[in-house]
Amino acid sequence: MKKCLFTLASLVLICNVAIAQKVEFEEYDLDNGMHVILHQDNSAPVVTTSVMYHVGAKDENPDRTGFAHFFEHLLFEGTKNIERGEWFTIVSSNGGSNNANTTDDRTYYYEVFPSNNVELGLWMESERLLHPIINQIGVDTQNEVVKEEKRLRVDNQPYGRFIENVKLHMFKKHPYKGTTIGKMAHLDAATLEEFQAFNKKFYVPNNAVLVVAGDIDKKEVKRMIQDYFGPIPRGEDIVRDFPKEDPITETIRAKAYDPNIQIPAVVAAYRTPSFKERDAYVLDMISSYLSSGKSSKLYKKMVDEKKMAFQVGAFNQSQEDYGTYILYALPLGDVKLDDLIAEIDEEIVKVQNELISERDYQKLQNEFENNFVNSNSSISGIANSLARYYMLYDDVNLINNEIDIYRSITREEIMEVANKYLKPNQRLILEYLPEEKSEN
Repeated sequence: MKKCLFTLASLVLICNVAIAQKVEFEEYDLDNGMHVILHQDNSAPVVTTSVMYHVGAKDENPDRTGFAHFFEHLLFEGTKNIERGEWFTIVSSNGGSNNANTTDDRTYYYEVFPSNNVELGLWMESERLLHPIINQIGVDTQNEVVKEEKRLRVDNQPYGRFIENVKLHMFKKHPYKGTTIGKMAHLDAATLEEFQAFNKKFYVPNNAVLVVAGDIDKKEVKRMIQDYFGPIPRGEDIVRDFPKEDPITETIRAKAYDPNIQIPAVVAAYRTPSFKERDAYVLDMISSYLSSGKSSKLYKKMVDEKKMAFQVGAFNQSQEDYGTYILYALPLGDVKLDDLIAEIDEEIVKVQNELISERDYQKLQNEFENNFVNSNSSISGIANSLARYYMLYDDVNLINNEIDIYRSITREEIMEVANKYLKPNQRLILEYLPEEKSEN
């Protein structure tokens, strides 16, 4: 029966590969340095217009953290031709939706419209770039919005400072040591002129990629893009020279406290390379091997069989300059945190010294094939991938051939990379504990 199920899984994989059609695209540059990527798919009357800016939390002044995320909100305030508070009304009244998000490395804005409104999407994004209104009213309004978001997602969220405390210890020099949402005191102290200067420096066409994907006529869209974005003046070139981290050579032990939790957690974190490096792809596979799904090694052992943890996981948080490989567990009952680490280490040692089974290897390949197919299953997903691969990887073709990297990873390579990065003397052990209430 098991053999039959495995064969069925293989057939599903074959079907998925067949469904994963090559994403055709065209790219070019405007005279002002803005990169443009077009993807035509006339199968449904929908279009995504999006702009990704190469600015994230790592680009901020250390005394003014939170600016990149703040601008994700601020640039919906309005422009010279879009009245304050009208942005979302215009989008929804024309049958569209929109959003934005920020990481340490980039900021991304997008609209999804019926394809007959592609020009509206282009006009709105050009307005955001050319005519934003950055005034004190908007800054004060969005300051309160960001503070509320921080209260909901961080301050009052169980385990909300989990990643923050990991990064604090993993990075001593590089700006990844901070958080994307930043410190509210920094935003409170910032002047209007500082916000305007940030916009002038980073929100320029030569620091952006425009993607238009979906039901489009490329000739017409090119004309629109030239009309709306072509006249926008080029900004000054942005030079990045972030400090390099010293290698971790001894285990870092630390504690952090969270008033919103009752169950502690323990973390083992390792500094790893940029997501552009091949080793980062291998670490992705190791993460899935250890903790993806209830049949994964850590879950099956620690949750199902030994009943030591009610949650355990591993993930490779790769970024543009560095990555952080994180393993964590939450104890069940009175299990000691050190015992959880010992069980996790036992599985890591196995990966370092033994080839994973052919069956587990094929299961990983199936999983990553499926992820690849799903990532290109929607127009908005394709638009995001095209922008990201250009902006952060400098290789748009990864949208079609990144899966080949995963396919080429061998069992021997998995063992080598585990030995290279997952060493006890190269990690942080963080105890994430409930904050004790003071007695008055």
